[in-house]
Amino acid sequence: MKTPVTVLGLGAMGTALARSFLAAGHPTTVWNRTPGRSPELTAVRAATPAEAIAASPLVIVCLLVDDTVRSTLDGIDLTGRTIVNLTNSTPDQARTTAEWSASAGASYLDGGIMAVPPMIGTPAAFIFYSGPREVFDEHRTTLETLARPAYVGEDPGLAALYDIALLSAMYGMFGGAQHALALITGSNSRAEPFTNSFLVPWLTAMLTSLPTMAGELDNGPVGTAGSNLAMQAAAYENLVTTAQTQRVDPRLLAPMGELLGDAVAAGHGDEGLSALVGLLRTAG
Repeated sequence: MKTPVTVLGLGAMGTALARSFLAAGHPTTVWNRTPGRSPELTAVRAATPAEAIAASPLVIVCLLVDDTVRSTLDGIDLTGRTIVNLTNSTPDQARTTAEWSASAGASYLDGGIMAVPPMIGTPAAFIFYSGPREVFDEHRTTLETLARPAYVGEDPGLAALYDIALLSAMYGMFGGAQHALALITGSNSRAEPFTNSFLVPWLTAMLTSLPTMAGELDNGPVGTAGSNLAMQAAAYENLVTTAQTQRVDPRLLAPMGELLGDAVAAGHGDEGLSALVGLLRTAG
């Protein structure tokens, strides 16, 4: 018999998680603050969080915000249960919830879902997990039902950190793409031909430089940068000026230009883009 699971929270993501467990044959109990949500699910419906938690040794929590997790679980006997918290949170929030869960008698894993709901249960999805390795190993097979599990360490805050790091990269990339589209559409050019023929191929080609950048961060620069920061900082002014003359708000571009200027002023003009990472850490 497959491990019984409980899913707390039936928003779009929680529903996708429960659906995936049901499709794989796991006895599944669900609870949602508003009764009757996702009526298509054939899971057992619990009237209270306590009833839902009592039904299964493995409890998946997917609620809206971190505060809701504590308020939902508070006062419930969690002894012997494993709580897998897939609610979006900060690293510090994850660590606090891990400590609180341990004091309530539960084992705890924190998770960061790198997928949208339709991707759950497909090879394209993966989920970061952090917490005690033995807890992850015990439930790995069950968690694989949802997505490829990526264990990132014992520190409960690491899954949230990895999650937020990837989301930061995504939003930064989308921000640059949105600025590019504002320039193009502002000149009465069509977005789709530009995106399909030029924007996506260009960004895809530029992404191949990331492993080199990561290697420099881990091992130090190798040789002289082909396109150094001094050169890039000098040319960057044209990006901001063009935005202004095209009546496009440069708010997404300006911070990068400032960072390039700071790097050159700090003596990194002969280095490549990887030097900016250290500057960001220092500023933080």
